Amino acid sequence: MSKITTELLLERAVPRSTRLRKIETLNLSKLQLKTGDLDPRLFSRLRHLQKLDLSDNLLDKFPNSLTLPDLRVLNCNNNKLEDVTALKQFPLLEELTYENNVYLTLNDDYKVMFLLQNLRLLNGKDITKLANHVRRVNSRKLTSKVTAHWEKFFRDQLPEKYTAEQVKSIKKKFLKSVQTNVVYGPSSLSEFTRWRVKMIAEEFLAYSLGLELNSDTETEEKMDENEEESTESPREAAEDVAQVTVTPSKRKRNHSKSSPGNKRSKSQASTKEEAAVNPRKSSHVEDDPAPDKPRTSNQPAKEATPEQGAEGTQKNGEQFPKGQSNRRSSQMTGEQKSQEQDNGVVTLTPVKNSKRKEDVSAEPLHFLQCHSKGNSREDFKTQLWSCVFEPVLDSGARKDPIVSSSRTVATCGGESVCLIDCETGTVLKKYKVATEEFFSVAWTTLTMVISDNRKKAHNILAAAGRRGIVKLIHVAADFCYGEIKAHKKPIATVCFSPTQETHLFTASYDKRIALWDIGIPDCDYNFKASQLLVLETASIPLRIALVPTCPEQYLLAGCEDGCFAWNIKLDKGQKSRPFEAIFQFPDDESMTTSHRVDGLAFLNDDVVVSKSSKPGCIYLWSWSRSFDAKEKGCQRTMSAVILAELEWSTTDMSYLTLSTCPAKEYVFCGDEKGSVWMYNLSSYTTAWGSAKGKRSERRISPTQILKWPELRVNGEQPPEILVNNVVADPAFTYLVVLTSVNITAIWKKS
Repeated sequence: MSKITTELLLERAVPRSTRLRKIETLNLSKLQLKTGDLDPRLFSRLRHLQKLDLSDNLLDKFPNSLTLPDLRVLNCNNNKLEDVTALKQFPLLEELTYENNVYLTLNDDYKVMFLLQNLRLLNGKDITKLANHVRRVNSRKLTSKVTAHWEKFFRDQLPEKYTAEQVKSIKKKFLKSVQTNVVYGPSSLSEFTRWRVKMIAEEFLAYSLGLELNSDTETEEKMDENEEESTESPREAAEDVAQVTVTPSKRKRNHSKSSPGNKRSKSQASTKEEAAVNPRKSSHVEDDPAPDKPRTSNQPAKEATPEQGAEGTQKNGEQFPKGQSNRRSSQMTGEQKSQEQDNGVVTLTPVKNSKRKEDVSAEPLHFLQCHSKGNSREDFKTQLWSCVFEPVLDSGARKDPIVSSSRTVATCGGESVCLIDCETGTVLKKYKVATEEFFSVAWTTLTMVISDNRKKAHNILAAAGRRGIVKLIHVAADFCYGEIKAHKKPIATVCFSPTQETHLFTASYDKRIALWDIGIPDCDYNFKASQLLVLETASIPLRIALVPTCPEQYLLAGCEDGCFAWNIKLDKGQKSRPFEAIFQFPDDESMTTSHRVDGLAFLNDDVVVSKSSKPGCIYLWSWSRSFDAKEKGCQRTMSAVILAELEWSTTDMSYLTLSTCPAKEYVFCGDEKGSVWMYNLSSYTTAWGSAKGKRSERRISPTQILKWPELRVNGEQPPEILVNNVVADPAFTYLVVLTSVNITAIWKKS
């Protein structure tokens, strides 16, 4: 039986009424209402209703036929809404609030701005100017792009006399292609853009070919003369750039359950142990040891907290505030631009490179200083360590078109984790923990049950570092929903299993690698994490990689004293396991197992790329042929079958790690001078894949070395620049470079 009756509606009217058709204001908040309780037949009698409060209920969507023709104000705060498109049935709506609906994102804001032509206030903010831009300028630009895409790629594919089947086929191909290739605005709005592109494309085909128009498609607005671009979000809150703790965005999460654990007290480490966390073998460290000092203090740990005075209290974790979305100029000019600061972000402009343009295969887009301690412009000491591109979501009925890769990257260093749009240079989100120093980040996509046993995919970011704690962040909801106290010493690196979405590996300075099941949070962000496995190491693990052909059975780790392999199959009873194999590598005239491996990645299913502490040494070797020796005998020590050696810098500097782009068969590694060494190995991999593939006699030279451009900060060049990490997106469109001087450089392939 429905919770809503005629008597209830009359009683909850403001003021109370005797007839439904006389009700103008209705309060249905805090009734535990679900979508099925909103009976369209009953609501259709509320012909003069102008204000409706449905806050603090359990609604996941709106029925499509509530028939409230005069509704002007709607409050849906604190529900479980997943989609807003059904709100188009209220065309006179002027004020709308739906804060604390964790599944709604910035994309949904833009959808309602387009669908509701009379909307003035969204979540308490005047969105008139932005809404006009979305309805007119945005629509005009997308229409132009969609039309151009048809003319260039599809117009000639349709014969003069076409059949219904041909039209159906061309429509399917066109809709898929146009959603994939038409890009506009920041990546944070990619879902909205694809939604509008599909709508515009269907309208275009209906007009051009006389096809039946989708009933959900809206009519196009007339063009507006306003040419100004805007990426401002109606929910973005301005931040005081001088403050240490970030002010959260307006949307607060209010949950019924508390955090799964209390804050861990700081572990006391000896001076030697602390120094080992960020070791550097250079005069740079000796002259200025500040970057390697721990960023902890003797004060109690304070997490990033919500703005004082906000309604309700935060539980289960910290807020993940949105950053300002001001566009960054990507053009290089001969004159130095003044620094801009926003959300603690300083954009640095390089002086024009004297190198000829035709010699450059990648060009610098942005140089950002977004991990500064206390948002200080003068911070050139914070080390940046890890970055990883966000995976593309495929979420059920709202499945994205086939997209090659995301342009959003997560970076970490110092006390913060940032999400950056590589194309615009915008810091989309920023998460801070004042007593932490983050060393590693990793993405996974969890399929969460949201309501009525329906499932939806969400990207979750794990971040870890000096405190030995893993933070779990639901990025779309701007919310850090929990933590795992994984180790008592710092965590060097983390990675998720590619086949088990909840399985997370953490490698720590306690000489252990742990496998965790992080669980899947429910709608209140309650979750249960459990430790599945502990791998004992002989020395500190620095880099870990799962074997692509058997990611549930073998894990490789580059450690302070060598390269090791473990059997991680969970059907074995032993929870704590020693290493199963250690690999030997050439050392002058002999083979040795004793050397630091600070770079480790797979180039393809079999070829491993590893970097050792030996100056200028990057090896490519075969996993299968090296491990075959283990299968044939009982020995734990075996020689790596070397396929080639890459020519690299002669520095003896450690912890400058490498990465690979398997889809393009590239290897990347930075050096001690700010340069990035790039190796295109596509011409070698076929030969290496053969059973008789022999080692290349000569070192393979880099395809290109990207030189660090000349940067000026207050008229001076930054100090010595080490490239700690460099990562490309899967399609090798962007290259993100993390440095020792708190600068994130973003390059784009020409």
